[in-house]
Amino acid sequence: MNRVNPIRQRIKNKEVLIGTMFKINSPALAELMGYCGFDFIVIDTEHSVFSPVDTENIIRAADVAGMASIVRTRDGSPEEVLHALDSGADGVQIPSLTTIEAAQRACRSAKYYPEGDRGLSATQRGARYCCWDKEESYFSYANRHSLVVAHVENLEMAHKIDELLKIPQLDVIFVGPGDLSQSMGKPGQANDPEVVAEIEKIFKKVLASDKAVGIFCGGLANVEKYIDWGATYIAFGTDTTQISTALKQNVKAAKEFVQKKQL
Repeated sequence: MNRVNPIRQRIKNKEVLIGTMFKINSPALAELMGYCGFDFIVIDTEHSVFSPVDTENIIRAADVAGMASIVRTRDGSPEEVLHALDSGADGVQIPSLTTIEAAQRACRSAKYYPEGDRGLSATQRGARYCCWDKEESYFSYANRHSLVVAHVENLEMAHKIDELLKIPQLDVIFVGPGDLSQSMGKPGQANDPEVVAEIEKIFKKVLASDKAVGIFCGGLANVEKYIDWGATYIAFGTDTTQISTALKQNVKAAKEFVQKKQL
């Protein structure tokens, strides 16, 4: 988290950033995705199998390619947030929140005193293993540049959005259409009119505040739609969908060419 233009500042500058959910345990793939132009990856420790060492190595690979790394923690516990940021991630994305109290606790654990109560240490990778050489202290730097993202993926949090927006450490409200649709009794129907209407309500509330809004988009049409709505933190698909889509298209095209030759 020592890049020239950290992602938190870019969010505050209202840049539209394109990332993807990262699920394959491969630092090489993370590095490649950075070279391909993604602004960030969200390392999905909630739904994928990453050890703390795996996560740190993926963060390291993202750093090599100049791409921001956000860790979607397994839950909102302070330990999960601490380990992600100590490993050098540019930020955390906190899922499975159902109460304001849990959101407040998670967000405070992402910041050092006086903004929060993150465990104090300068020996970890994020602080360059005691080799921090900037004039500004690591603790101040981390407070200024660590991005904090909270999921709104259920009706409990959607209906508490006004309280959520009051949390000072929080930068981005991230809408999860899939889980939200399930919470509304319409699992997987992210484009259902009632689900879309609920998303629109969240967007309007967030955009009227000093926070940014982000969302998961499974396809290009939704990327365009939600950027038009004001989203600036776009998680476009996953590494698995990006790769499988490209591979299937290429294999199909190659096999069609073979079939033509055999006629």
